[in-house]
Amino acid sequence: METKKSYFQQLNSINCNEHTEKKNGLTYLSWAWAWAKVKNEFPDAFYTVYENPELGLPYFTDGHTAMVKASVTINGLEHPEWLPIMDYRNVSIPVDKVTSMDVNKAIQRALTKACARHGLGLYIYAGEDLPEDAPEGEAAPAPAPKKAPQKAAKKPTVFSLPEGVKGLSREQYNTYVRNVAVGLRSQSEVEKGFREACGADDIAIGLFRKDVNDYTAAMQ
Repeated sequence: METKKSYFQQLNSINCNEHTEKKNGLTYLSWAWAWAKVKNEFPDAFYTVYENPELGLPYFTDGHTAMVKASVTINGLEHPEWLPIMDYRNVSIPVDKVTSMDVNKAIQRALTKACARHGLGLYIYAGEDLPEDAPEGEAAPAPAPKKAPQKAAKKPTVFSLPEGVKGLSREQYNTYVRNVAVGLRSQSEVEKGFREACGADDIAIGLFRKDVNDYTAAMQ
């Protein structure tokens, strides 16, 4: 007896390979195609771009860098995505250098990632060649020409406590860093909690922001 697929399985089994492109060694899925596919499969789906109520703008900032928040809702389930506003090197852009084009691109990428949280193209972010339950006999795309091996950058996973920080363990500090880097909580919210937890001064906050940027870059 055939079991009906969940909506996640339905989206997760779609092959998106013909609608991707590579930039700087990373694979990107076309946001326009991803949204069209979601709407074709689930006409009631909708997306939300969150606006900063303090600025009246579609991005959030800690005064140094900026992030966007967008979500996709399918079958009443919302999946939000926080994404730093980054340049072509995937490095956070200083907020005073952010342009409307940078914000627009970040929103498009955030929406595409939100679609992936519902299943569409999730395998791309997991580094796979084909989605789960791909049609039998379907081949993966031809591999790209091999390039000379490069020394992989060391991915920072554990950071030392900034000098002068008291009352926090290194593990707790790294949780603060990861929460901002993966978009679980806003940077301004986490920084406020960080200051209150250990009385962090501006120097410690500056080191915290650097660790967040390093961790964010390493995840890309």
